[in-house]
Amino acid sequence: MHEAMTSTTTVDYQRTDGATLRLTFAEPERALRGGLIVLHEGHGVTDGVLLLVTSLAGEGWLTVTPHLEPDAELTQQDLLDATDITLEWLVDRGVDADLRGVVGFDLGGTAALVVASHRKLGAAVSVGGQAVAELPRLLEIAGRVTSPWLGMYGDAGDAAGEAEVERLRDAAAAAKVATNVVRYPGANHRFDADPGAAQEAWQRTLDWFDAHLR
Repeated sequence: MHEAMTSTTTVDYQRTDGATLRLTFAEPERALRGGLIVLHEGHGVTDGVLLLVTSLAGEGWLTVTPHLEPDAELTQQDLLDATDITLEWLVDRGVDADLRGVVGFDLGGTAALVVASHRKLGAAVSVGGQAVAELPRLLEIAGRVTSPWLGMYGDAGDAAGEAEVERLRDAAAAAKVATNVVRYPGANHRFDADPGAAQEAWQRTLDWFDAHLR
């Protein structure tokens, strides 16, 4: 990750229809390569989310995270509305449509897949939690992604988890855009127990955006 910590700025962005959304963003110090939206996990905009925002900005992306209500029952429409407002903000900042991507970790990983299957973005990445209850829903939407999507999942070291991730890969393969599902044997859903897996997932994330946002 980029050593120099870029600072973040928080704004209340008002749309033309009067709706406002709090956004926290970090700007790259060099030429702008595009814009990335970070979808945070259930606990809101944590230090981990801010580190991700600044690290991605350090790689040359204008990176922004919308403040979604922590632990609230976010509907799919709430999520898409917040993403749409954030996409508008990126356009206001001069980011072209094909240079916009979305990335999410944990619950945000599921959110990123939802966005990737409902919006046409340049690229999307999910570093996902292993939640068996969610998998049927993920399988339903993975085959409908309209944005090139990379999903990375730990299998929690058991055969059931392994089979689930393989089913997700098969479902995503039916999509009309580029997809890749990577399984990390034994990694937990947060990837924090395995620094090697976490580092490789970070590199794969950067490579996916490099390949598709150009």
